[in-house]
Amino acid sequence: MTTPSIADRQQYRHYLVLAAFGFGLLALLWRVVDLQWFDRGFLQGQADARHLRTVSLPAHRGMITDRNGEPLAVSTPVDSVWANPQELVPAREYLQALAKILELDIDYLQRLLGRRADREFVYLRRHVPPATAAQVRALDAPGVYLQREYRRYYPDGEVVAHLIGFTDIDDRGQEGLELAYDDWLSGADGAKRVLKDGRHHVIADVELIRPASPGRDLRLSIDRRIQYQAYRELKSAVQRHRASSGSVVVLDAVTGEVLAMVNQPSFNPNNRHAIQPGAVRNRAVTDVLEPGSTMKPFTIAAALQSGQYDIGSTVNTAPGYYRVGSNTVRDEHDNGRLDLAGIIRKSSNVGASKIALSLDPEQLWRVYSGAGFGTSVGTGFPGEVSGVLASHHRWQKIEQATLAFGYGISVTPLQLARAYGLLANEGRLLPVSFLHQDELPRGRSVLDPAVVRSVRRMMEAVVSNQGTAPLARVPGYRVAGKTGTVHKATAGGYAEDRYNALFVGMAPASDPRLVVAVVINDPRGEDYFGGKVAGPVFSRVMSGALRLLNLPPDAEPAPRQQTPAPLLRQAAAGGPA
Repeated sequence: MTTPSIADRQQYRHYLVLAAFGFGLLALLWRVVDLQWFDRGFLQGQADARHLRTVSLPAHRGMITDRNGEPLAVSTPVDSVWANPQELVPAREYLQALAKILELDIDYLQRLLGRRADREFVYLRRHVPPATAAQVRALDAPGVYLQREYRRYYPDGEVVAHLIGFTDIDDRGQEGLELAYDDWLSGADGAKRVLKDGRHHVIADVELIRPASPGRDLRLSIDRRIQYQAYRELKSAVQRHRASSGSVVVLDAVTGEVLAMVNQPSFNPNNRHAIQPGAVRNRAVTDVLEPGSTMKPFTIAAALQSGQYDIGSTVNTAPGYYRVGSNTVRDEHDNGRLDLAGIIRKSSNVGASKIALSLDPEQLWRVYSGAGFGTSVGTGFPGEVSGVLASHHRWQKIEQATLAFGYGISVTPLQLARAYGLLANEGRLLPVSFLHQDELPRGRSVLDPAVVRSVRRMMEAVVSNQGTAPLARVPGYRVAGKTGTVHKATAGGYAEDRYNALFVGMAPASDPRLVVAVVINDPRGEDYFGGKVAGPVFSRVMSGALRLLNLPPDAEPAPRQQTPAPLLRQAAAGGPA
C-alpha cells in the first residue's frame, strides 16, 4: 500500500477546506431562500412587532377664567379606549368582560368590531373615568389599548353655560365663547417617534419631532361671584312666576365689560348627551323683544336734546287716551297734566307719544340709533342679532308714537343694557366686551351730559313709592331705572294675557357704576308687571353686585324718628316699647 506523499496530503487538505467553504456558502444560500420564502410571514410579524412609529402628543386647550382668575373652563387629561379588531376579534373570550367594563351592549360591541374588521384602529369609548381605564388596563385584552386625550370641564356647570358654551368630544368649540375664540384656545398637537412592541406598547422614546403647543388662556370680564348671584335670582324668579324664560345682563358702566350674563332655562355643559338643541342659545344676545316702556327715558332724552323741552315742561295726558289717526294710545289711568319726570314716573304712554309726535322724526331716530338700537353690539358672540329699528323715512305717525313707548322696535337684552350704559356714562356709548379690559374705552358721544343727568334724576322717581317699581330699590343706594310691561306679539296681533316683564336700571345713581337689565318672558299669574316681577330681581342682583365690588352707598340715610317721651319712660320702666 502506497503511502500518500506530503504533496498529496496538502492537496487533500486544500480540497477539504474548499469543500467546507462550499458547504458553508450553500448553507447561507439556503438560509436566504428559507428566510425570503418559507419564513416570510414570521419575519413580517417580527418586523411589525418591533418598529418605529410616529405618535401624536396631544396639546390641551387654553383655560377660560373669570376676571379674577377663577377657572370657568379647563381641559383635564383622560383616557380613551380603542381596539385593533384584527387582534381583538379572535380573542372572543374577552368581549363579555370588556363590554361590561365599558358599559356597552355586547351585541353592539360585536357589530362594531365586525363592521370594522379590516381596520387597525376603532374607538370603543372616548373619555372614560380613571377607574374604568384602570379596569381596562387590568383586563389586558389583546388588541385593546388606552390613548391619552383631553376633556373639557366646566366647574360652574349651568351657571355659565350659555355664555361659555361647550366643546365637542374632540375639544373643538361648538357654542358660546368656546366657539367664538376657538382658534385662540386651541392648541397644536406635537409628535414624537417611538419604538413599540407587538402589543403597541411604547418600549422607548426615540426622537421628539415637534413639541405640543398648548392653547392660550382666555381671561373674561365676567365676575364669577356676580354671575352666580344673577343665575340664582333669575332661576328663582322664573320658577316663582312660572315664566317660560328669562335673562339678566350686568354691565360695568365705566368700562363696557359684561360682568354677568345668565339665561333660564339653562343646561349642563358637562353632560353633552343630555343637551337639547333649543336650550343652548344665549337668549340675551340672540332673542329679540319689544322693550316697551324701557324706551321712554330715550324719548325724554330726545325731547331735552332737541331744545323744544326742558325739565319744567308739561304735557296734558287727560283723559288717559290719545287718538293717532284710527288708532288709540292708552294709559292705565288718567294722569292729567304731567311734567317730563312724571311721564317717566307714571310710565305714561300718552305723554311719551305726544312728545314723540312733536319732534322731528330724524331727531328721535338719531337718539334711538345713537343708543345702539337696530345695530349689532359687535361682541362677536355667535348668533348675535342686531334687532330692528326702521329708518325714520318710513315712519307713519302711529309708528312714531308707539316707538316712544317701545312698540314697533325689537332689541336684545344686551342691547338694552348697553343703551342704559349710555345714560349711566354721561351720554357716551361704550363698546361692549366679554373680555377683561386693561384700558378704559373712549366710546362715542351721543347725548349732552346735562341731558343725561336730568333724565337720570327723573328715573330715580321710578323706584319711589309713587313710581312703578318701589320693589327695585336697593337699600343704601340711589337707583335710576325704568320698568316695562309689554304685550307679547302673536300671529294675530298682541296677546291680551301674555307679557314680557322688564326692569333696567343703574346704581349708584349719583355716579353710576353698574347697569342691570332683567327680562322675564311670559310670567303667569296675577303679577306680571315689570315692577313686580323684574324689579325684585334687579334689586337683589344689584345689591349683591354693589356689595361684592365694595362700592360705597350714596343714598342719604333715612332720618331717625324721635321716640315720644311717654314711650321712653315706658321703656325705661321695662314696659312695652
